[in-house]
Amino acid sequence: MGSEMAYRTRKIRIGDVTIGGGSPVAIQSMTNTRTEDVAATVRQILELEEAGCEIVRAAVPTMEAACAFSEIKKQIHIPLVADIHFDYRLAIKAMEHGADKIRINPGNIGDEEKVRAVVRAAKERDIPIRVGVNSGSLEKEIIEKYGGHVSAEGLVMSALDKVRMIEGMGYDNLVISIKSTDVMMCVSAYEQIAGLTDYPLHIGITESGTAASGNIKSAVGLGILLHKGIGDTMRVSLTERPVEEIHSAKLILKTLGMYRGGIEVVSCPTCGRTKIDLIPLAHAVEEMVKQYPYSIKVAVMGCAVNGPGEAKEADLGIAGGEGEGVIIRKGEIIRKVPEKELLSELKKELDAFKFDRGDQE
Repeated sequence: MGSEMAYRTRKIRIGDVTIGGGSPVAIQSMTNTRTEDVAATVRQILELEEAGCEIVRAAVPTMEAACAFSEIKKQIHIPLVADIHFDYRLAIKAMEHGADKIRINPGNIGDEEKVRAVVRAAKERDIPIRVGVNSGSLEKEIIEKYGGHVSAEGLVMSALDKVRMIEGMGYDNLVISIKSTDVMMCVSAYEQIAGLTDYPLHIGITESGTAASGNIKSAVGLGILLHKGIGDTMRVSLTERPVEEIHSAKLILKTLGMYRGGIEVVSCPTCGRTKIDLIPLAHAVEEMVKQYPYSIKVAVMGCAVNGPGEAKEADLGIAGGEGEGVIIRKGEIIRKVPEKELLSELKKELDAFKFDRGDQE
């Protein structure tokens, strides 16, 4: 499971999900539908649930969106978090309509009395508040304090100031997030705050980009933090369909040994010995295996000479030759098939695996 937990946080309940205190890292995402459109929002959340999302956040820019929470919650099965900016009344309304947690930046909610009203409503219902600070919204006075630019130290100071304000209002059912687009600044900020508080931490690299750049940035930043035992919930923020964030988060956790379930696909980078069109085949295998919950490894190799040897550590695999390929099970070639049948034959093996293994995966 990576390194031993270096930091121990307190336990917090978000709906039916417990985070912190050594609980497994919970995977989050956020809908990109209009929350007011209940049907579309529910469809997206159900897709996220199926992919493995454990907590979902939805934007609440209007009273209509806040009121929609009541109906959305009737049709989904994971905790629903209200994302609030600027108008404290939206936070209160979302809680009245069943939000399991609210995310606010107290700095843009308004004066202290408005924050106090939100805290009072949360306290009445025992709803956690996620105090979120982003590098793009850091207070000017804090920026000036740390040399006129955004810094990890400034992010930590801003977050802790807001936490102390809410604690001063008699509430400590809190989660903290301090996100930056700068990967190493984000890592540094989380490392610092993890040593100063025991509140659960939600980690992520904000606005990290499309799948090409966002996955790399997130894997580097979140991988460092998770390996150090920092992070109780996580989101891989991508400019993609939300469900892609779940696939990426699961792969990061699986790579670190912190997630069990789902097939890991390994594939060779191709070389001059490759005689089949391996790249689209590898993509097709990755897409196909998403429907299977097994904790196994599948290899996709481009060379029938070295493929079986390279795939020895895999449970199942395929390797291509010229116009044909082989199906591999536990490092042994079990049959040859035409190249065009490699994908369908691999699916047969996976279906048979399901039949043979039942629920033992």
